[in-house]
Amino acid sequence: MLNSTSLTALPPLSLYIHIPWCIQKCPYCDFNSHKIKTTLNEQAYIAALLTDLQTELPHFWGRPIETIFIGGGTPSVLSAAAIDQLLSGIRALVKLNPAAEITLEANPSTFEYEKFQGFKDAGINRLSIGVQSFDNEKLKTLGRIHNADEAKTAIDIATRIFERVNIDLMYALPHQTVQAACEDVRTAISFGTSHISAYQLTLEPNTPFGHTPPQGLPEEDTAQDIEDAVHAQLAAAGFEQYETSAFAKHANQRARHNVNYWQFGDYIGIGAGAHGKLSHHDRIERTTRKRHPADYLAAMQTHPHDAIERRIVPTSDLPFEFMMNALRLVDGVPSAYFTERTGVSIAKISQRIQLAQQKGLLDSNPMFFRPTALGRRFLNDLIEIFL
Repeated sequence: MLNSTSLTALPPLSLYIHIPWCIQKCPYCDFNSHKIKTTLNEQAYIAALLTDLQTELPHFWGRPIETIFIGGGTPSVLSAAAIDQLLSGIRALVKLNPAAEITLEANPSTFEYEKFQGFKDAGINRLSIGVQSFDNEKLKTLGRIHNADEAKTAIDIATRIFERVNIDLMYALPHQTVQAACEDVRTAISFGTSHISAYQLTLEPNTPFGHTPPQGLPEEDTAQDIEDAVHAQLAAAGFEQYETSAFAKHANQRARHNVNYWQFGDYIGIGAGAHGKLSHHDRIERTTRKRHPADYLAAMQTHPHDAIERRIVPTSDLPFEFMMNALRLVDGVPSAYFTERTGVSIAKISQRIQLAQQKGLLDSNPMFFRPTALGRRFLNDLIEIFL
């Protein structure tokens, strides 16, 4: 329970849908994704997702869904008919905002004009393309199955079909120079898309790269030089950095779904291994689905509740969880969100706020929790103050 406090208002609600399959697993990826080994039974998985959502309904009765994000894995391995069936089923079950942002993640190797036009017709209005690099050698090192030409063709097709397209890029790659990273950014910008996500390659535990790092990774100073150059180039092209790894041409082009995460909004998570966060007036819950697709499917076909684990977030964890998300945003969040979305008084963390401000990591404006330029560079140090 939230001790003697309670939530006076519930935050916006999003829906995350996890598609756990890929054509090939990348060596840096620690997401719940599995290589497709046999024919994919789309119908069974779509049915399981809708059963999952129906099982979750009593926990968010009447609350409208503001955004949907279909991630993975590689959701674009599904057919347009499957996505249409999924979104039609969702509309029948929940109150979906007519202006909802509905994003689909896509891999360049799965692009076909008719298929992606079918995604648009089904209701997808934002596409996120996992390009990572336009350098064939770098793509090979990263274990990607597409090449640079396929990536360029995919973006060209996507921008003709969808008004909102995001390009995912990765930098500080093995043997990558500042110039090569900037060339990737220049190529991405040339397509005229309004949103680019640029991430540094990280070595996650329990991945092939985590066990055996690739040779030629840039030294820390070089990686920082690459990041600075990438950010400067995006800024010069009119992209505004609004989050650690997210850049948009205009405020209305920002990823609304992700912004809701970072502002400590709520999200239902359905699909194998999906995570969710749901606020109630007297508690905040985290949910987790069974991770392996076979286990998830079996549970959804027989005892759906068995596939869902729920836990109440302890009050003592809420300040850190809030700040871990909110301080990723360059503009931060209104300080009023803290009590409104955690039920915890700001007085409980006043000493930590003062410490962060004294270290020059947190802006002194009391109306916002906003990282300074130094705080953005040393974000982990800033967040740890609230741990």
